[in-house]
Amino acid sequence: MNRILFVCTGNICRSVMAQAVATQKAEEEALDNLVFDSAGVSDEEHGNPPDYRAVHILEEHGWLVPDHYARQVHRGDFQDFDLILAMTSGHKRALTRLAQRWGVDASKVRLYREFDPEASPDDMEVPDPWYGGEHEFADTLEVIERVTPVLLEVLSQIS
Repeated sequence: MNRILFVCTGNICRSVMAQAVATQKAEEEALDNLVFDSAGVSDEEHGNPPDYRAVHILEEHGWLVPDHYARQVHRGDFQDFDLILAMTSGHKRALTRLAQRWGVDASKVRLYREFDPEASPDDMEVPDPWYGGEHEFADTLEVIERVTPVLLEVLSQIS
């Protein structure tokens, strides 16, 4: 079984959107050996449900919204997950620092957009929709919908 953790800042927008899309696509493709979860590098949103704008854009595009409450990454995640996908290089740096502080292996931390066929080396960030409106959330979902099939294909080959 492959366990994948998506990580953003507060765990109410990007990471939970990626979790929702990956979970539903994996179920549709009968990839039963994949488990997805999400977390944030910050605890500022701890216990909060997904942002209402993320919920709206997911539902508008036919995605199921997980029963999810924001949580912060913890030490056990580095043992419990096979792959930890950071939404931005800043998140990756934060995860690497946490791994060093906790004395755990950071090699499973990668950038989410490493799986994006349209990403360029100088643009590996999943756009942050938080300060925007519906258009920004749609842009973020577009990236997630483009990355998910590639990610699932890679994961299905290694499981």
